[in-house]
Amino acid sequence: MAEQVVTHSNKKHVIYLGILLGGFATITTSLLVIGNISTSKAIKSRLAEDMRASVSQVIPDSMHDNNLLDNKLKIQLGKHKVVVYQGIKNGRVVAVAYGVNGQGYGGEVKLIMGIRANGEILGVRVLSHHETPGLGDRIEKKKSNWIYSFNGLSLKNPTPEKWKVKKDGGIFDQFSGATITPRAVVKAVKQGLELFGQYRNELLSRKTLVPAKQSLKKVPDFTHTLTGKNNE
Repeated sequence: MAEQVVTHSNKKHVIYLGILLGGFATITTSLLVIGNISTSKAIKSRLAEDMRASVSQVIPDSMHDNNLLDNKLKIQLGKHKVVVYQGIKNGRVVAVAYGVNGQGYGGEVKLIMGIRANGEILGVRVLSHHETPGLGDRIEKKKSNWIYSFNGLSLKNPTPEKWKVKKDGGIFDQFSGATITPRAVVKAVKQGLELFGQYRNELLSRKTLVPAKQSLKKVPDFTHTLTGKNNE
């Protein structure tokens, strides 16, 4: 009789441990999910702030009265998408900014450029690159003033055939020992201007306007897609 009692007690103990372990597993899983969600939100928030800072460098705050990240559209060029941020002042698109890429010596060079409604460049900044320190990295604004040489230029000034480094017959300085990097940047910026020229009317129009200076959390993301043709 005593043996039966002990066996029954052991069964209850095992069931209790199983429930306890299951509870711990559930709590642990829930904490991991909550942690992942919080981390994901934090990463997205940081990326948004980084992008806002980058776009603000090529579209000055004094030029617009909207949140640049709230007004955007996408251009589908073959398999690639270009996200365009619009600077709006008094209901009019006065400038746009978007990323362009070039193939440097060490790999892909990612840039962002801002363009006035009249087609002139407001600014170009390097987002990322893998160029050689002390040589190709002079495309960074903290390493030299070279990146500012694009300010105020357009496809009319200089003419398209002059959008090259001096070694290739253009107007832009190359770096001693690093011609590939500035050549790639000049080519990418020129292609960015050509993109603006091709889609100018669409880029400067708004189907939906976001009220000035509203919070990102309160404003829906209005996104329009343009389909590029013959660009693959």
